[in-house]
Amino acid sequence: MRYTPEPLPEVPPPPPDVDPQRDRYTELNLARLKEEGFVTADASRNPVSEEFRMIKRPLLANAFGQGADLVRNGNLVMVTSARSGEGKTFTVINLAISIAMEMDKTVLLVDADVGRSRVHEILGTPMGPGLIDLLLDRDLDVGDVMIKTNIPKLRVIPMGRYHPHSNELLASRDMERLAQELAQRYPDRMVIFDSPPLLLTSEAVVLAGLLGQIVFVVESSRTLQGAVKDALSMLDTSKPIGLVLNKMRNPFGGRYAGYGYGYGYGYHHDEPAAQGPAA
Repeated sequence: MRYTPEPLPEVPPPPPDVDPQRDRYTELNLARLKEEGFVTADASRNPVSEEFRMIKRPLLANAFGQGADLVRNGNLVMVTSARSGEGKTFTVINLAISIAMEMDKTVLLVDADVGRSRVHEILGTPMGPGLIDLLLDRDLDVGDVMIKTNIPKLRVIPMGRYHPHSNELLASRDMERLAQELAQRYPDRMVIFDSPPLLLTSEAVVLAGLLGQIVFVVESSRTLQGAVKDALSMLDTSKPIGLVLNKMRNPFGGRYAGYGYGYGYGYHHDEPAAQGPAA
C-alpha cells in the first residue's frame, strides 16, 4: 500500500501591514493560546476576557482619556509582582492581547523580565534580537527588534541576547533614554513591560520609576501579605498602581475563578489586613 502524506495545513498570510522584506513577523498559535486560557479575538465573552476588559479600562483612561488628569508617560505600563511564579507573564500577555482588540489601539509588549524571560516561550517568538540588544547597541532602532504578529495590533520586543549584567541594564541611562523614546515616538500606543519581580532585583524599582503606570499581580492564597507590603513600599505611590488578584479559587468546585482587580493611586499601608497569605 502506497503511503500518501496528508496535506500540510494552510498558513494564513501575514497581515497587510507586514512587509516580508523588512519586517520581523511571527505567526502566533492562537488555537493553542486559547486552549491555555489566554484571551483571543473569538472568545470575546468568556470570563477571562471580561475580567481583562475591566483591568484595561483605567489604564487606557489614564493614558488617553480626556481632560487634565492624564498620567505622565501613562502609555508605558509595568506589570510586576513581589516574587516569581505568581502569574505575572500570563497577566501581561492577556492584557496586551485584550488592549490589541481595541478598535484604535496598538500594543507593544516588551519582555523586560531579563532574569526569567517567558514571553518568547509562550508566544513562540524568537528570543532575540530584542531589548538587551537595544540597550547595548545604539546603532539599533526599535523597529529592528520589533516583531509583528497575526494579531494585527500586537507587536513584541523579546528579551534579546543573554548578558551577565542584564538587570543592571534595566537601571541604566540607556534604559531611561529608551523609555522616553517609546513614550514620545509612539504616543498613541500602549507599551506594556513584563518586568522582573520587585523583591528579586533592585533594578525593577528603577524601571518602575521610568514608566507611568504599574499593574501589580498577587497570587491568591500564595503570596504572603508581608511580601506584598514590602514590594509596594518600594514604589512611587503618586503613580496609579493597579492590583490584580490572580488564581482565585472557585467556591463551586473549579480550580480557579479568574482575576480580581483593585485600582487606585498608590497603596495605603495603614489599611487593616489579615495575617498570612494574601487571600
